[in-house]
Amino acid sequence: MKLRLMLATLLSSTLISSAFAAWELDNDNSRINFVSIKKGNVPELGRFTSLEGTISDNGETTLKINLASVDTKIQIRDERMRDLLFETSKFAQATFSAQIDLSFLNSLPISGRAIQIIGGKFDLHGISKDIKADVMLTRLSMNQFAVSSFAPVLLNTEDFQMNAGIEKLRELAGLPSISSAVPVTFHLTFKTK
Repeated sequence: MKLRLMLATLLSSTLISSAFAAWELDNDNSRINFVSIKKGNVPELGRFTSLEGTISDNGETTLKINLASVDTKIQIRDERMRDLLFETSKFAQATFSAQIDLSFLNSLPISGRAIQIIGGKFDLHGISKDIKADVMLTRLSMNQFAVSSFAPVLLNTEDFQMNAGIEKLRELAGLPSISSAVPVTFHLTFKTK
């Protein structure tokens, strides 16, 4: 009887500690994509390959995007975006920070899903803006969950004073236009530390 009680106590304490543990982004199973539009209607897909993120045990959330990791599958375009658009020598990363309700996440059963609107601060190119994202939360296991865009997040380069960089890219590529509106989608996987 004592052994059974000890095992039950140990199991419940393990479940409780994992339910309220801090979470860390799994970069290998996470992705942020964006679409740039040139010549009025020609889309080009890009992504960032280096991401970091944490969610503390009180729900404080931080996501860091290494802007030098931009990947459009065309090396010269990536170099120009790093140097002229993002200016990574001055602004190495973009950061999203928010406060989320971990009790809601922990109440999701395994394979459970829920749609939420998450609002927070997005810092890019030295400028901070409030943004909101419609997300799908999916509990993958006791120690893992995913956050995916339920709708694209629309960012505008004008809001982050990046129009000069857009204009330089347009001139170098000999394009009539590059849109300042950029749809962004993401799939982020978090696991307990």
